[in-house]
Amino acid sequence: MTHQEECLVLRDLVDLAMEHGPEAMAAAFASLMNHAMLIEREQVLKAESHQRAAGRQGYANGFKPKTLNTRVGKLDLRVPQTRGYHDGNGRPFYPKALDRGVRSERAMILAMAEMYVQGVSTRKVTAIVEELCGLEVTSTQVSRAAAELDEKLDAWRNRPIGAITYLILDARYEKVRHDGAIVSCALLTAIGIGTDGKRSVLGCSVQLSEAETHWRKFMESLLKRGMHGVKLVVSDDHAGLKAARQAVMTGVPWQRCQFHTIRNAMAHVPKVAMRSEVARDLRRVFDADEPAEAERRLKDVVNRYQKTAPQLAAWLEHAIPEALTVLTIPAAHRRRLRTTNSLERLNKEIKRRTRVATLFPNEASLLRLASAVLSEISDDWETERAYLNLEAR
Repeated sequence: MTHQEECLVLRDLVDLAMEHGPEAMAAAFASLMNHAMLIEREQVLKAESHQRAAGRQGYANGFKPKTLNTRVGKLDLRVPQTRGYHDGNGRPFYPKALDRGVRSERAMILAMAEMYVQGVSTRKVTAIVEELCGLEVTSTQVSRAAAELDEKLDAWRNRPIGAITYLILDARYEKVRHDGAIVSCALLTAIGIGTDGKRSVLGCSVQLSEAETHWRKFMESLLKRGMHGVKLVVSDDHAGLKAARQAVMTGVPWQRCQFHTIRNAMAHVPKVAMRSEVARDLRRVFDADEPAEAERRLKDVVNRYQKTAPQLAAWLEHAIPEALTVLTIPAAHRRRLRTTNSLERLNKEIKRRTRVATLFPNEASLLRLASAVLSEISDDWETERAYLNLEAR
């Protein structure tokens, strides 16, 4: 943008302020932000609109309207769009100022979810929102915002899914008050890797346990939302999950989490002193590059413990092949799909939020907070570069 055009914008802002005074602040800020975003687009594209430039990084692609609430009022903005541009993390262009606004909105959603989980009154929530946002709000507006929050999170949990190449399932437990008693409820979570190689949190559900009926209901809901094309399911060996998977996703290959498999094996080791040796032997089996080599190594391990630990040997012969399914998919994908560790970050983030509450008043409050956390993480994943290169072999 030329210096002359920049001077004209500033002159218009000055004229606007002189003519209308403080009432024009919102319009002035909107004009200034629109101008700043336009400059930022030219900087990232390394070219002005319609300019022929050898080093151009993409193309301008019009504008998208957006209303932003601020302390000076509502700003009617024109957000510049681009075509053919992605930053170093594979994300499309988005103005820095608005990116901060999106993160603030997410933080506010999580804060409201946490406040309602902990039983904070509407009056106190109103005061906190005013302190954080600098905006005057009423208790009615806060109550409406809470209802909109639940509606938004419900829409996220029930959004259409589409083609998913890899499906990862896991659960964690939280204390919830149910019918006057304190029980451990299961938070069921599903991660999907789509045909573009990007991860997303497909959904979550709060159930009284990991019984087959609960996992089956959750998995059927994923299919009803359009999930299809799954080539591999990754999970632990929980009986309820296993039965539901076999009933709902018959014929889809299953990868038993190798981390959980090693941990499960320890229950069959007769002596504590043998555990490190057994774990080392199993890791060697799992590190094989080809199915035939893995089978050969497993046979050696089974023969080694046939006399000293016959029960362990029998268990290994039955269970370990279930953890070797990953060898049937492209080698470039195996490291990230051999375990359910990709859900660990989710569980840690959920735990960081839930440990403050310690006890949820009902299942709905747990679902609200978990959905807010998971939807935020999923949004970040979907704007980052691909998690897997599905064209790699």
